[in-house]
Amino acid sequence: MTVTLRVLSTHAAMDVLDELKPGFEHDTGITLSLGYDPGKAVRRTIEDGGFCDVAIVPLPVFEALAAQNMMLPDTRADVGRCGLGVAVRAGADLPDISTPEALKRAFLAAKSVVRSTDGTSGQHFETLLERFGIADQMRDKIVMGPSGRVAELVARGEGELAVQQIPELIPVEGAHYVGPYPEELQLYTTFSAGITTMSRHRAEAEAFIAALTTPAAAARFAAAGLGPVPR
Repeated sequence: MTVTLRVLSTHAAMDVLDELKPGFEHDTGITLSLGYDPGKAVRRTIEDGGFCDVAIVPLPVFEALAAQNMMLPDTRADVGRCGLGVAVRAGADLPDISTPEALKRAFLAAKSVVRSTDGTSGQHFETLLERFGIADQMRDKIVMGPSGRVAELVARGEGELAVQQIPELIPVEGAHYVGPYPEELQLYTTFSAGITTMSRHRAEAEAFIAALTTPAAAARFAAAGLGPVPR
């Protein structure tokens, strides 16, 4: 009987998982059912009883679920780390975001900035506005993005700048990834894979997680903007 693994992941890993899926299924005979949502939404799904065998989420979400006995801590594997960045519509002038002051000027000069509604990047953006002292000036410029890649709105001309985690900016057709936030303002997120306590297919789930941690998979994660996790 064919085993189907239900995997819930943040969008940051979406392209890599979609690339790995055919080869993994061919090599193992295991079918993958992949679903994507922001980390907090994945957490809510699991807490509300939504089923999955494997979750790939920001480390704080993994730890919170493990503390509730919903993830198996000993199965955790960190698959990559990323920071936050900026994207514009393809063909648009590229703003200077190389320093904190330059990023502040870019925000103020933009007609609109698209941020995620639930994601870490959107919350950090609000923190930056407060830190810069421009929260009131920016209030009418902020566009709340959907659950997914907010640069898609910029690609459609529905926003001027998009701010999000780098792996969610790079793949968007019609948008141009400008670069990362300055290091002084950066917020890094580690993404961890693990098996849920509800899974009935631990051996198959372990095989999938092992496939995420091979050198070839690490190279794919790095190309997608998810670099190695410092040890």
